[in-house]
This record gives sequence, C-alpha cells and structure tokens, in this order.
Amino acid sequence: MKAMTYRGPYKIRVDRKPDPVIAHPNDAIVRVELASICGSDLHLYHGMMPDTRIGHTFGHEFIGRVEEVGSSVQNLKPGDRVMVPFNIYCGSCFFCARGLYSNCHNVNANATAIGGIYGYSHSTGGFDGGQAELVRVPFADVGPQVIPDDIASEDALLLTDAFSTGYFGSQLADIVEGDTVVVLGAGPVGLAAARSCWLMGAGRVIVVDHLDYRLEKARAFAFAETVHFGQVDDIVLTLKKMTDGLGADSVIDAVGAEADGHVVQHVTAAKLKLQGGSPVALNWAIDAVRKGGTISVMGAYGPLFSAVKVGNAMNKGLTIRANQAPVKRQWPRLLEHIRAGHIAPRELITHRFDLDDIAEGYHVFSSKLDGIVKPVITFGA
Repeated sequence: MKAMTYRGPYKIRVDRKPDPVIAHPNDAIVRVELASICGSDLHLYHGMMPDTRIGHTFGHEFIGRVEEVGSSVQNLKPGDRVMVPFNIYCGSCFFCARGLYSNCHNVNANATAIGGIYGYSHSTGGFDGGQAELVRVPFADVGPQVIPDDIASEDALLLTDAFSTGYFGSQLADIVEGDTVVVLGAGPVGLAAARSCWLMGAGRVIVVDHLDYRLEKARAFAFAETVHFGQVDDIVLTLKKMTDGLGADSVIDAVGAEADGHVVQHVTAAKLKLQGGSPVALNWAIDAVRKGGTISVMGAYGPLFSAVKVGNAMNKGLTIRANQAPVKRQWPRLLEHIRAGHIAPRELITHRFDLDDIAEGYHVFSSKLDGIVKPVITFGA
C-alpha cells in the first residue's frame, strides 16, 4: 500500500509499505477514503513529540470502508463505511467503563496517562495511522461506527477528532447560560469549540489568534468576536477590559505547546524533542479568566516543565479541566446537531490534497499558507 511516512523533522514522503494484516481476532482492516491533517500532527512533523520513529505513518482522523474483519468482530462486516475515533481503547477497563476512552488502561504500554492514538508516535502506542491506503483498526467492535446514510462523508471525517474535540472542550468549560467564553486559538479545534459554546448556552464568545484569515473564519463560522493578540499591547488587559474588568467566565486553551510568544522556551522544547513547549496560552488563560472561573485545556502538551502559573490559579480559585477527547462519547449529540442544521463540520475544510501530494499539504498547513484552516487528504479515483 501507499502510505505517508516520517523521515525526520519537516521530512515526510509517500512510500510503499506492507499492507496491514489482522493481528488479533477483534481487528478490522479499513481502506481509507478520506483522511486529514490535524494541528497536532504538526507537533510530530516539527519533531516536538518524543519517540516519533522513522517510517511511522501519521493520521488519526480518517474514514473508510471495512475490507476485512477478525473472527471475533460482531458489529462490523466487510463493505461497511465507518468513521474511526482517534482514540484506540478496549471498552472494558476501569477507565473505559467510565467513558474515559482516551485514558484506556490496556492499549498503550508506553504511558500511564494516555491510551492509544492512531499515527501519533510510539509514546501513544506506536499504531500506524490513517494517512495511508489501508489501516489496521484494533478493538473494531468498540471504536468504529458505521456512518449513517444521512451524514456527509466530510462531516463524518471531522467528527473523528477536530469537531468532537472542540465540542468536548466546550463541555469542559462548564458553561452556564449567558456566560462569556474566550477561546485561545482559531485553528480547527478552536473554531469548533467556539461554535460549540453557543450550543452550551454561552452569551458571548471571543476568539483570540494572530492570523487575520483565521480570525475572519472565527467571525464567519463561529459567530465570535475576535482579538488579534499581535495588535494589542497586553492581551490579558485587553480581555479584562472587554469583560468589565472581571475576566471571562471560562477560557478554552485550544493552542497548546507550540503557542507563539515565548521563543526561548519554544526553541528549548524543540531541541529536547519534547512536546512540553510554551506555557503562553495556558498562562494567558489563567490570567484572563475571572476569579472562580473555569479553564478548559485541549491544546496538546507533553512532559516538559513549562512554568505554568499554578499559584495564580490556586489563589484565584480556578477550576482547570483537561483531557484528550473521548470522541465516541460526543457522537450521538453531534449527529443530532448536524441533522438539525445547527452545525456543518465540513465548513471548516479549506484545502484538499491527494495522498501523493501530502508533503505539500503538510508544508502549506505548517507554514499557514493560502488561508489554510483544515486540509483533507483524498485517495484518487
């Protein structure tokens, strides 16, 4: 099969790799029809994620058609079109039983905090991802879901991570009707979070970023007020002034480790190849939320110490809620919202690249060229 492969920081190419095979009776093999490049894939591309090995295939957002199933699979059959959550999870451990699919205890021997993720280095289990013609899907009876006939393929694709994660971020923000919510970051997840805040009852949504085209997308897609942090002297003071001097009721950090702002810490993280990264966005959240408020963290962080203002958070009486999204838990309500016309996740998509051109897709997305917001990978005729 053809598959994207990692060759080192900023170096990827399409290679021929052996077709995946059924390795366990509950596996399925899925022929990928659509995949996408996620903002968190760029952490891998930039060399910021530990234990990203040469030859690894990225991609944790994909849909496709089942080609083969293991002998114990009961819920899928060859020919089914499925959307596959980025979480790989067993469905039966202590954490899965509580809906914490991203914290599954049985799928990732390399970490104690996080479960498995497709195409996200050996620190999340070493599973090859969906930026390939075929992918092995473990625990096929609990993860994938047949795509309903009335759901567009590109909407289903965005539910495998980006939109579901944004929706989950708005849940973590603990929004009360009429609340003011600030979203840091106008990438796909931040935009999905901002749009979802209205579904949670927010009375005001403010999106912060430094790229004009993404802020325009925040206004058009998420109906949000916007602030360009590069055009104000002090972003925290600006947000305080916009909220009667109190701060927002909730702040959602949809940026994470590679936040612009503190070049020294960013470069240090890159040299150490650890996705701990810059604490800029999280510290802005701590300073910009009101006393007694809530911070929702979806931005990807790693193990590197990053000087977060924990004392400020404690003294302000803040609640900080964070996790990787348990994607499948969000699907029933999101499918309802799509059917009701409240959301159309596919509206986030701006670019499409064939698998053969995926290196160009990564370059354009990483460099923020051509107004790119969300790139999708297609697989020819």
